[in-house]
Amino acid sequence: MPLDPSRYVQLGTVECYRILSGMWQLSSSAWGKYPNQDEIVKSMREYYEAGFTTMDMADHYGPSETLYRRFLQNLAAHPGPSGLPPPRGFTKWVPSPGPMGRKEVERAVRERMERMGVRCLDMIQFHWWDYSDKRYLEALRHFKSLKEEGLIREVALTNFDTQRLKEILDAGIPIVSNQVQFSLVDRRPELRMAELCRATGVKLLTYGTLCGGLISPSYLGQANSPPAPSLTPSQRKYMQMIQTWGGWSKFQGLLKVLDEVAQEKRNQGLEADLSSVAVRWALDKDFVGGVIVGVRFGITSHISSNKAPFHISLTETDRDRIERAAGTGERLLQVIGDCGDEYR
Repeated sequence: MPLDPSRYVQLGTVECYRILSGMWQLSSSAWGKYPNQDEIVKSMREYYEAGFTTMDMADHYGPSETLYRRFLQNLAAHPGPSGLPPPRGFTKWVPSPGPMGRKEVERAVRERMERMGVRCLDMIQFHWWDYSDKRYLEALRHFKSLKEEGLIREVALTNFDTQRLKEILDAGIPIVSNQVQFSLVDRRPELRMAELCRATGVKLLTYGTLCGGLISPSYLGQANSPPAPSLTPSQRKYMQMIQTWGGWSKFQGLLKVLDEVAQEKRNQGLEADLSSVAVRWALDKDFVGGVIVGVRFGITSHISSNKAPFHISLTETDRDRIERAAGTGERLLQVIGDCGDEYR
């Protein structure tokens, strides 16, 4: 049965649900104590059966890869509803500087296969810390070979800039996506990378689109920014972005406009809040393949609200109002640099 193109994007040979369930929250106890793994797996299954078929994880996101294996085992033992596409697990490799020979790269791939309990990785997303060390090209050539040998379905990047993405594509290495930060606060991808994506077909998988949950009704109308101790690690990171972008007062203006647009959608009988409007705005960009929304499996469930962006549409007037409140990405581009430069 053909997949709904409004909810799925094809990344090479892999179908990706356009709202991915992010598992960064498993990387640290700073988000709070997690329940036992059975509860997490149960929650992962609930999201999957609700249609959230794609999960984003990493080698450094705590036990995310091994939990995905347990989820697959649970699904194999107790099959879910028919008609759903198979689950997809997108993982990452974020190596420290060092040798990038065939042996090292294949070992990294097989480690992830073992942890995730799969015979072939759906996607490996590769990060590199230092562009002056050109061994990232060597690693990616080995990934290409491993893809041709059937150990990886698709090769992707995370936090690479436009210059290096073009260099990699020009080297003949097939890349289907690049995972980068993109939101109404951080619009840097529109300034450089979007044009390359349109020319090559590479899609962006975006994180930080809700600024770690700061773009939410919970923070609307708060005159003062929340104290740092009350924030998660993700929110502390995005508070720094907000301050560089324009500050808390400007951020409140953006939330107000998003809420006004959401209210207009609710007046039409649609489920919408300012968060779903912000996600819908990102999904409407032609260079965006999907938006990663963090999920605290087993603690909270936002299945209905996470689906809400699929039920609303934005008019040109909506987008103009929202983008006037957001401004461009020029300020962050000047201060930080291109996509991913905040990590270098």
